[in-house]
Amino acid sequence: MDFELFMHLALDEARKGADEVPVGALLVDDKGEIVASAHNLREAKNDPTAHAELEVLRAAADLSGDWRFEGTTLFVTLEPCVMCAGAIREARISRVVFAAWNEVSGASGSVYDVLRDPRLGKTIEVIPGVLENEASTLLSRYFKSVRETKLSSQKYESEWSEGKGMDNHPCEIAFDNEKLD
Repeated sequence: MDFELFMHLALDEARKGADEVPVGALLVDDKGEIVASAHNLREAKNDPTAHAELEVLRAAADLSGDWRFEGTTLFVTLEPCVMCAGAIREARISRVVFAAWNEVSGASGSVYDVLRDPRLGKTIEVIPGVLENEASTLLSRYFKSVRETKLSSQKYESEWSEGKGMDNHPCEIAFDNEKLD
């Protein structure tokens, strides 16, 4: 199975989520056929559980009429969180291939290791870091854009829409940030 090929497709899927954290997922069967693909839809659905991994599992279950996915490989652009790792276990997926590590809430080896914890039953094969740089760059660019938009919006709101005039003008901010002896 060509891990990089499928991860490129997962990255393409991640880019489809306009205002979403760019995470994409593919479920691939043991013959190398894509069963389903999805991306984050938390903002679009206003649903905290609409992670790419759960969306791909829902789509695959709808298409196949089954919730059991033994012998399949899940490709995802970001290490699954605890919620998604639990669903992956319950869906009986055999292998997870991910790109970027999730150092905040990852559950496939970084913070937790839900997928390979033998106390939870059969362990799942985990292959991390496939196209990690590409996925990390995509995520970094997204979060940088969000921060810039948020800062711009906050500055606009504080200066004009709340009637404060020039409060927090860039010059004031520059002086506030200077280190004076």
